[in-house]
Amino acid sequence: MLRLFQEKYLKSFFYPLLIVLLICNVMFIPFSCKKDEIKLVPSPIYDSIMDVDSNYYKIVKIGNQWWMAENLSVKSYNDGTPIRNAASDEFWKDSIAGYCSYKNDVNSPGLLYNWFAVNDNRKIAPAGWHIATEQDWQALELSLGMTQTDIEKTGWRGTDQGSKLKLEGKKGWLTEVENWPTNESGFSALAGSCRKQNGIWGEPGLKLTGFWWTSTATENGKAFYRYLDYKSTKVFRHQDYKNCGLSVRCVKD
Repeated sequence: MLRLFQEKYLKSFFYPLLIVLLICNVMFIPFSCKKDEIKLVPSPIYDSIMDVDSNYYKIVKIGNQWWMAENLSVKSYNDGTPIRNAASDEFWKDSIAGYCSYKNDVNSPGLLYNWFAVNDNRKIAPAGWHIATEQDWQALELSLGMTQTDIEKTGWRGTDQGSKLKLEGKKGWLTEVENWPTNESGFSALAGSCRKQNGIWGEPGLKLTGFWWTSTATENGKAFYRYLDYKSTKVFRHQDYKNCGLSVRCVKD
């Protein structure tokens, strides 16, 4: 009789206690993870600006800079003078400021400008903004984790900075899974291709390659640019002829 009483007493006391302990243990499991096991990537901060033609552009804060998160598509200088539409090969080959759409496709992401338009004193950047310089691009790359040594190199540089710049997924790039863009920076780069100094269109074209001028000229009469490719996670830096047509991004003064 005493044994039965003891078993009943123990069950009535310890079973509820055991259930409470199990519930508490489950509740606290998520909080036992180490902080360094969770990587939190802050969402980009966006705003917008307008150019002289009343085109609106999304802008984004990257590091200490405000960048346009879209390619420039203005067709007028800031004083209202039209920029020459150099759609024909004949117009494109001279050294006069001009723009075009890639293969004259109005659906291409922004316009392609030769460097003479980039450098024109009448300015094509929205008021309070300027065409990104070589120093602006290097500051951007540093903020995304590229090393000081790499930013000074030419050719393919860095590690995954190209992926952090390109619009995520397959929204703007044809790419393989291992080179999947993340757009972690919010820069939202789109593949707008280019136009060569002889008027020939860059190939393979849209969704595969993207080129952006800097406003920084070189001593040999060329200018620096950046290039992103669907096959690479890195950022290409080099210089090219000023007659080439490339996309343009602007930075806040």
